[in-house]
Amino acid sequence: MVDTKKIIRQPIFFLTAVAVLTMFTLTSCDSLTTNQYEATALTTYTWQVKYADDLANEQVPRFETFATTSLLNRNGLKPEGAVTGPDDKGLWWSSLPPRPSVDEIEQRKKSQEAGSPELLKSVKYELKYKVGEDQRKLPTNYQVYREVVKAYPSQTSLQLTLGLDNNSVEKAEPVGSK
Repeated sequence: MVDTKKIIRQPIFFLTAVAVLTMFTLTSCDSLTTNQYEATALTTYTWQVKYADDLANEQVPRFETFATTSLLNRNGLKPEGAVTGPDDKGLWWSSLPPRPSVDEIEQRKKSQEAGSPELLKSVKYELKYKVGEDQRKLPTNYQVYREVVKAYPSQTSLQLTLGLDNNSVEKAEPVGSK
């Protein structure tokens, strides 16, 4: 007698395995070595105010952005215009943007309640690198930024691990240290 459950399960397992293997081959993650690189960290202050019909219970409040200031950090060096820093992550920051006035906040109320202004801090990391004649600029993370900051003064070659579809830099290690 034939076990029909076993026959049905085998093709499903086979199709699942093929789908997973196809996914891995379509999304590559490369590794490369470079000695020409620059890491940047864009530090940004932004004033934001929350608006809602009921600030305490609103499920989907509206947020309005007011003034913003930014400062571009390169390779951990103090940028021109830095007002504070380096902070606990070695980043430099610009002056604070002007806090929104009561009049500015009320102008955007649209018959809703307005919360207190909140000062948000954000950082966007990128790595520009060159391999041969190919130059790319990709988003990255704090760990990669810090590795570049440490390697930059001596121009140590870095082994870069790229992310999914080679659209980001996930890891940077000095060549020769694993």
